[in-house]
Amino acid sequence: MRPQGAVLVALPQVGLIVVWLLAHHQMSGWCDGPRKLPWCPPYKVLLVVWTTIYSIMGYASYLVWKELGGAFRQPLALPLGLYAVQLTISWTVLILIFVAHTPGLALLHVLLLYGLVVSMALIWHPINKLAALLLLPYLAWLTVTASIAYRLWSESLRPERQPQPTAEKSH
Repeated sequence: MRPQGAVLVALPQVGLIVVWLLAHHQMSGWCDGPRKLPWCPPYKVLLVVWTTIYSIMGYASYLVWKELGGAFRQPLALPLGLYAVQLTISWTVLILIFVAHTPGLALLHVLLLYGLVVSMALIWHPINKLAALLLLPYLAWLTVTASIAYRLWSESLRPERQPQPTAEKSH
């Protein structure tokens, strides 16, 4: 692998590192609340999965970059431009969930990501089939992320069950 490949594999980790720096002190209870999600993975599992997914995506982007000549020229504008846009939105999802605590907005961004990643896979497939296939775990993980964001968002819309005032006895 060329040095540029290592850069392309490591680049997606930048957003994850920024989110960690901004929110690591509040991540341990990220999924806790009045209605804790019993199936919600601990934040450490999320960090490992996102790190793995981002590394796979970075490697896939390297394969596309290398296949198209290994230099940043015109043929790379669409395939890697789309990659850069979806990567930025992916980082935004992490910020919306972990830093801003706005799962509704995160869910909207995840739905946008689905379209971008599918588009990316379709554009990458004729260039490098392996690169396109390497996006499948990302799509699977986006499904998990969307379900968590949806559940957190829908739970945030429900008012907490307030204790009902007891009727006082009149004397």
